[in-house]
Amino acid sequence: MKILTFEDRGYGAFVKKLYRRAIPSDGVSEAVVEIVEQVRSRGDQALVGFAEQFDGVKLKVSDLRVSEEELTEARNSVSSDTKMAVKASLRNIHAFAKRSLRKNWKAKNAEGVEVGERFVPFDRVGVYVPGGKAPLVSTSLMTAGFAQAAGVPEIVAATPPGPGGVVNAELLYALEEAGATEIYKAGGAQGVAALSLGTKLISPVDKVFGPGNSYVVEAKRQMVGAVSIDLLPGPSEVLVAADATGKAKFLAADLLAQAEHGPDSVVGMVTHSKRLFREIQVELKKQLAETPRREMAEVALKKAGFLLLTRSMRESVEIVNDWAPEHLVLVSKDEEKWLEKVRTAGAIYVGNYSAVAVGDFLAGPSHTLPTEGSGRSFSGLRADQFQRRASVVRMDQKALRKSRKVVEHFAEIEGLYAHGHSVTLRAED
Repeated sequence: MKILTFEDRGYGAFVKKLYRRAIPSDGVSEAVVEIVEQVRSRGDQALVGFAEQFDGVKLKVSDLRVSEEELTEARNSVSSDTKMAVKASLRNIHAFAKRSLRKNWKAKNAEGVEVGERFVPFDRVGVYVPGGKAPLVSTSLMTAGFAQAAGVPEIVAATPPGPGGVVNAELLYALEEAGATEIYKAGGAQGVAALSLGTKLISPVDKVFGPGNSYVVEAKRQMVGAVSIDLLPGPSEVLVAADATGKAKFLAADLLAQAEHGPDSVVGMVTHSKRLFREIQVELKKQLAETPRREMAEVALKKAGFLLLTRSMRESVEIVNDWAPEHLVLVSKDEEKWLEKVRTAGAIYVGNYSAVAVGDFLAGPSHTLPTEGSGRSFSGLRADQFQRRASVVRMDQKALRKSRKVVEHFAEIEGLYAHGHSVTLRAED
């Protein structure tokens, strides 16, 4: 883990590098181009081949779609505690999602023309759920669950096959409860390509949602145009910004909770409290020794973890806005003042007791969030992203006549005779 104070020689250069842009490496881009082309040309056979190459399982084309028997077996095998947890999470997800759905509206403009917007759910969406290092049950709820709340009739899920070609039972149960109408064993960039382009077995979707590794993110980027996408959510990350009121044991736990996602996770902390700066190092060492996924967390901390002693809370928040974290934990005596200054975080957890894990699993907002600095351009997944928008314009002859002079003038400026004539005819009818 990189540990620096503002007095250290390399501090300024390190802080400067924290300004990020989500730009793929050439190697990833080229690999994904090849994967996409294989799916485009070979369809389901390419998915079978990639399942063996990347997931180590042999499947037949008929095995790619999760069967009713597999769903029934999953439903019967999961515990009552799992069913309770899924129900509780979906209850909060639906309540939150329905507040952010866009609603139809109409009004009259200055000339008396009725204008408005109409919102309808997409017909068919694709949800990608990672499953390589852990069955991300909560991710299925926080993607498909939002589609369900928005009223999408066809929700198609793609997830990597597990050992023996079987998908985790809890994940299947959660997907079904969240409204998935089709589930396919297709992981990685090839899963995104199959959802976007379609195969003989999988009909293409209108929009693709969900997080994943750098290959999944790049596949989504390359598929824009064939489909639309939600955002570019890559490996998990968290940044803690705290003053002296921060509790080291809580904040260290938040850092490790993200680090245990995998070796590509990114975790950081900025504080101007010298006491907290010292205490967090002790707590990290102590809690890391007790973490079952210690090896994975250690790699993440070593590879991309950082702890900075800043000059002030103001500087800490400036670093937050430069880094644009997926998750931000903000702890300060003056929470509202500094919350107002944050502009680029995907999700903000305010106060010592606001555990990121509650947001990951239960609170209601989606944990599918922008990473790698893309929070400058993208927001986290929302229910209204599952809606199509169309503007609506309606006018009578009176409103048309009031609009005539301006429209005819624009038509003259732009040399578009038929535009003006289409209004003149109606106005003089």
